[in-house]
Amino acid sequence: MARLLVVEDNPQNLKLAQLLLQRAGHTVFTAVDGESGLVQARAEHPDVVLMDVQMPGIDGLAATRLLKGDASTAGIKVVALTALAMKGDAERILAAGCDAYLAKPFQYSELVAVVDKVMA
Repeated sequence: MARLLVVEDNPQNLKLAQLLLQRAGHTVFTAVDGESGLVQARAEHPDVVLMDVQMPGIDGLAATRLLKGDASTAGIKVVALTALAMKGDAERILAAGCDAYLAKPFQYSELVAVVDKVMA
């Protein structure tokens, strides 16, 4: 199974994602904002980062650009977790360097499927 980092500022969403991913057999690390997510990603080198887009401080897209711009973390897959579902948001998310995105609220099967997809 994979080593995953969930970066999410909403405590309920963070706990839910962590529990669902652990249920699927993954090792899960967590961070509550973009800054600590960057620190965790550099320290743990997860296979996939599930990154909330809208967070205070460094938002998820800025954090993704920093990860993808750093040679030591550029290979980490990033899945944006977003409540944004407006026209053009998918293009903006992918242009920031995310490998995939998942709209919130998500179902267990969708979460597992997107992780499997980016790991393939």
